Amino acid sequence: MPPWLLAKFVGPPLHSWPTLQQLRLWAAQPLTTQTLTAGLTVFAWLLWLLVAYAVIVTAARRLRAGARWLRRLPLPTPLQATATGMAGAAALTAAANTTATGPPVQPIAVSAGTLHHDAVDAHPAPEVHAGEGVTIPGGWLPQKTADQVAAAATLVWLRRRRSYQPGQRESPDQDDPDLAPLPAAVTAVQAAVCVPDQDSSERSPDEQPRATAPPSIAALPPTGVAFAGGGAADAARGVLVTALLAALRDPPDAIRVVITRSALTTLLPPAATAVCDSIPALRVTETAAHAVELIDSLASPTPDTAGPPPRHEEASRLVLITEPPPAPAADRLAALLGTRRATAVVLGAWPRGATWSVDQHGRTVNARLPGQAGPRLCVLDRVAAMDLLTVIAPPTPSHPPHAGPAPRTVVPEQRRQPPEVRIPRQAGEDRTPQPTPPVAAQPPVELRVLGQPTLLIDGRAVTIRRSAAVQILTFLAVHRHGATTAQLVQAIWPGLAAHTVTNRLYTTLSVLRAAIRAASDLSIIDHTDDRYRLRSEHLEVDLWRLDTAAHHAATTLTDPARAWQAVIDAYTGDLAAGHTWPWIDPPREGTRRLVLDAYAAAASTQQDPRRAVELLQAGIRVDPYNGNLHQRAIDILTTLGDHAAAQRLRDAHRHRLSIAGLHPSDTLGQPREHSNASAGD
Repeated sequence: MPPWLLAKFVGPPLHSWPTLQQLRLWAAQPLTTQTLTAGLTVFAWLLWLLVAYAVIVTAARRLRAGARWLRRLPLPTPLQATATGMAGAAALTAAANTTATGPPVQPIAVSAGTLHHDAVDAHPAPEVHAGEGVTIPGGWLPQKTADQVAAAATLVWLRRRRSYQPGQRESPDQDDPDLAPLPAAVTAVQAAVCVPDQDSSERSPDEQPRATAPPSIAALPPTGVAFAGGGAADAARGVLVTALLAALRDPPDAIRVVITRSALTTLLPPAATAVCDSIPALRVTETAAHAVELIDSLASPTPDTAGPPPRHEEASRLVLITEPPPAPAADRLAALLGTRRATAVVLGAWPRGATWSVDQHGRTVNARLPGQAGPRLCVLDRVAAMDLLTVIAPPTPSHPPHAGPAPRTVVPEQRRQPPEVRIPRQAGEDRTPQPTPPVAAQPPVELRVLGQPTLLIDGRAVTIRRSAAVQILTFLAVHRHGATTAQLVQAIWPGLAAHTVTNRLYTTLSVLRAAIRAASDLSIIDHTDDRYRLRSEHLEVDLWRLDTAAHHAATTLTDPARAWQAVIDAYTGDLAAGHTWPWIDPPREGTRRLVLDAYAAAASTQQDPRRAVELLQAGIRVDPYNGNLHQRAIDILTTLGDHAAAQRLRDAHRHRLSIAGLHPSDTLGQPREHSNASAGD
């Protein structure tokens, strides 16, 4: 239609190519009625071509996305298709005979595979294939390996909580390297594993459903395997990381992976050497012959039983990653693999075992039996492997040992914020009295993010149907100076390309604004210069009140005990309690440390030791993993002569650490009259 209208009313862009005489006339007098008309005609045709191009590109992109979604659409099994047909026939028959036979027979509920995650127990779970797992930037992981990564990330934060020394920061804004976010690959895995916290309506076709697939270690043949093909190095890195993740639940002195120095430098960048040397379950040898000797001394004999070994025994096999060993060592290794609970991954030719051709997606084919597909392996590039090794390596102590409350240094308040942005006045703030501004005739709005996130308007909770909308409110409360579109997308949907989820962000914001408009005419989210901010003049945030109280307590010179108690009173729960968003751990831990500092400082101001113990025990209830608060309370109880209470507190802390998979400190609970030992890592 647009080309026909242009041709009818405007005409073609050019009736004919201009002659030399016409060009000379145009150069002599460019602005004439004829030349302006011709220019406008050409512009109209170019504008239509641009619009047509945009429409075609958008349609092609949506067709490709729909095709990808259809390829991932799980089809019903034959049994489910038969049951569905029977249910449909029963429903139609019942509807046709309603008047003759009475009430219709209820149709049978049939599960449709992975499309329904809340199917009743009467229906069997869908069959899981070895190709299902989690895709992240730089690799692919089986679901079990991804779950282990998420568990290892949780241990990282528990170690940081255990080793934190309350009361050591001069200001709440002091940089704390212990609060650094985990690497991007770990965050992407956490986002994929924690899909129950995400509404099913918010998922894109590119996101894969949860599944359970065997880890790479269980899929390796016991006689060893050589990796070949474009994904050989990525698969070897996947085996390395998977084996080390499985070793996290083993005793700290157990060695599960042996790798030669040459193989290590081939698979990982030079910066990984120091990281790998610090991992207890990994042993690096200089040569393949030394690695074979170590395997001989470490690997236990294979039990002489019929049938395949249990899954946990397969996953706990000792793994050797090496270049092709020399002939004597190769013969000895082949003999060991047949009799010991160990396997080998050879980066090169290995005639004594299997050879798998691995592509970049982890799919394997037996190179000696063309056409025979093998299991899908975990594959990681160098960056993703280094990211995952970060959560496996033991932590580096970031706080000096401390035996008790340190004197607090009062410093001027310095906030890391743009100079033009000022902190809004919050209720309960101890400042010079100012004239009370007139109360606006608008309904008050309050955002609570300490505890379960809740938006209150006129004291009534606003129903927010999308979990991503709750994330946006919490994220903007944490980043009170605003966040860009890219920052929001990267935080809420990590691991996904920004252009695939930007529209989802806009849709979520529209739903959020509609929910707020239904309860109030206020606008609490401002969008200026591609930055979203919460409008502090229209709402109060409990997190901001806590932040203001903490800064006042750190700078006040009068009545510090009351100021620290105000911080304690302002803390009503963990930040976004109960939610497992990948970005939430650093700000949640930073917020928790504000109140731990308050408990430690308030206890140090008490003249009555029993009141100090009560404050420390209240801080322990906020963070039952913190070793420093336990040590301070144990020291005071020991000084008071209450050894039974000190022993109970010590045992409870060690028991909690053991359940979480952390190894309790041997020095925790020992009186430290002349010692500076701490309960840190």
